[in-house]
Amino acid sequence: MKWKGGRRSSNVEDRRGSGGFSTGGGGLGMSGMAGGGIFGIIIMIIIALFGGGDLFGGGGGSTPTETPQTGITETSNKTEDEMAEFVSVVLAYTEDAWTQEFANNNLEYVEPTLVLFSGQVQSACGVAGSQVGPFYCPADQKLYIDLSFYDQLSQEYGASGDFAMAYVVAHEVGHHVQNLLGIMEQVQGYRGQVSETEYNELNVRLELQADYLAGVWANYVQEQGVLEEGDFEEALQAAFAVGDDTLQKQYQGYVVPDSFTHGSSEQRMRWFTKGFETGNLSGGDTFNISYDEL
Repeated sequence: MKWKGGRRSSNVEDRRGSGGFSTGGGGLGMSGMAGGGIFGIIIMIIIALFGGGDLFGGGGGSTPTETPQTGITETSNKTEDEMAEFVSVVLAYTEDAWTQEFANNNLEYVEPTLVLFSGQVQSACGVAGSQVGPFYCPADQKLYIDLSFYDQLSQEYGASGDFAMAYVVAHEVGHHVQNLLGIMEQVQGYRGQVSETEYNELNVRLELQADYLAGVWANYVQEQGVLEEGDFEEALQAAFAVGDDTLQKQYQGYVVPDSFTHGSSEQRMRWFTKGFETGNLSGGDTFNISYDEL
């Protein structure tokens, strides 16, 4: 990915401790810089964007937490600072992409904040450690990433390359898009109202839609001439690596489909690819098709 020299987002909080990098908008201390405010979309707008009918039809979800990780490998300060700059540039590209796509649909995009942390972090969704992986908190509209996940993604999951990490950031921003459109709130409204299996299925639909939205973003950066040879394949490898079936085989030796919460490797790659090929919101309805067809 041709990212060096690109615009850095000013919506970054660096909570890694003293020092760290600075964005074009000024230095990033412990207090950081806040993103946009609250933004709500009524259900009729969601229906217009994603197709006819209620998106959910009966079901729900939860606040997403991403791929569990163990045995984190520490990076050097230089590498972490380079990665901090990289994810800031990626975030800026997501801002440009979604501002444009929302405007195309007569909507206003509110930019999220990216929080960089080491070890443990306090969010509006509670305290989280690095072991939960990158995650998005809808309560404060912030993405949280421990940059050591880049090493984890490459060394343990076999998904190397900068665009693999860009996919991770774009996926979390995809959750922010869902939050702005009211989709996450609706999914979360079914918590405790359906069986565990149904609840997991709705989470899968939510996560696959976020993969689709990451693909929409990848289409945008391709049009900007930012993608390099092999970038798309790096993102696909990352999507494969964090599929529920692949992770279950790796960590427990067998697969339990009813416990899936993010989707299989094949599903994650397919929905990312669909978003990349479609390049807009309209093709991302994962809620009005049968679960077997996802």
